[in-house]
Amino acid sequence: MEEHKIVKTGTTTVGIVCKDGIVLAGDRRATAGYVVMKNAKKVVPINHNMAVTTAGNVSDIQLLVKLAKAEMVLKDLQSKRKSTVKEIANLFGGMLYSNIRKPSMIPGIAAFLLGGSDIKGTHLFSLDPDGSVIEIDEYVTDGSGSVFAIGVMEAQYKKGLSLQEGVKLAVTAINASIQRDTASGNGIDVLTITDKGMEFVIEQKIETNLA
Repeated sequence: MEEHKIVKTGTTTVGIVCKDGIVLAGDRRATAGYVVMKNAKKVVPINHNMAVTTAGNVSDIQLLVKLAKAEMVLKDLQSKRKSTVKEIANLFGGMLYSNIRKPSMIPGIAAFLLGGSDIKGTHLFSLDPDGSVIEIDEYVTDGSGSVFAIGVMEAQYKKGLSLQEGVKLAVTAINASIQRDTASGNGIDVLTITDKGMEFVIEQKIETNLA
């Protein structure tokens, strides 16, 4: 497969730590040198209290998410308890480390932001393509449009944001990226995670009309 045919989620994704939970957000565009999908969901629940945002090659993302879900079920059955967010972050980290280092004609590139809740509270992790696992205590952005989103976050983020304020900031950051990054666009999804559960608070398609 030629490189320009690899389907990628060019992507802008955002994760925000709020005083009462986590906000995850992403755009909807997938590309392969051109726009191949306008409704690519990049905020993906992996169980009832954890979700990831996705960036990278779509094939790698899909495989790693499926494997992580299966491994999580097995782990919970074997340990007879629910996995913590940190344990799942480390699970993803190990898989990403192996993914990018395996011999292949096509580089395996995938990255995730993992948000979730467990008995210790709510947590946000950045899971990079090289397998690094970093816990985030404020905010993080990822993907080709992250340079634009991070500017908004840097200017507007304040420690102790409410969940509603976090949602508003996430939308502002994603919109800023959509305006500037050609690989991001077509919609926005925003998911909130609290100790009471997860909820998609925004699932919005954005039409782009050419004059």
